[in-house]
Amino acid sequence: MAMKRVITREDLMPAAEYAKVRAARRQAVVARKQNRRLEVEPVATFHFEDYDSMWLQVQEMLYIEKGGEAQIADELSAYNPLIPNGGELVATVLFEIDDPVRRKTLLARLGGIEDTAFVRVAEETVKGVSEADIDRTSADGKASAVQFIHFPFTPTQISTFRRPGVQVIVGFTHPAYGHMVVMPEPVRASLADDFD
Repeated sequence: MAMKRVITREDLMPAAEYAKVRAARRQAVVARKQNRRLEVEPVATFHFEDYDSMWLQVQEMLYIEKGGEAQIADELSAYNPLIPNGGELVATVLFEIDDPVRRKTLLARLGGIEDTAFVRVAEETVKGVSEADIDRTSADGKASAVQFIHFPFTPTQISTFRRPGVQVIVGFTHPAYGHMVVMPEPVRASLADDFD
């Protein structure tokens, strides 16, 4: 059975109804996200998105900004592309640096990092593709602290990824941030559900 790939207007709850279940829904998604998060130290964190995380994001934006019906189309347009399509993983990558001076200095050196993200499954490398909504590297070479990256898999790579215990490595090949990490098995198992 194919997973649901887009959020529609009919999937959303009215603000008053959502307010009643907000805490429980947020807690459930936060618990699920524990096995969908991966730190590529020292400062990058991959949050692998799915329908549930994007549904919550849309509901939260509507709840907080209170834009009503006029806001819905924009939120759906922004967040639906981040739901995996059955043949990919999709990650929001955050470069989390508390010190503003250090953050500015590092991001100024990370231009193009979105084009160097990868997922290696056994001997196969899946190259990341940046979300095409806006350029995530400025003209002067400064990277955004938030990146949205798709990892399109072939059927063979999906089959390998689904194999319990297979080694999966996630990281970057950027000259200023060539870090990577081995994906823990609980994260691999959770993400395997994103594929058809």
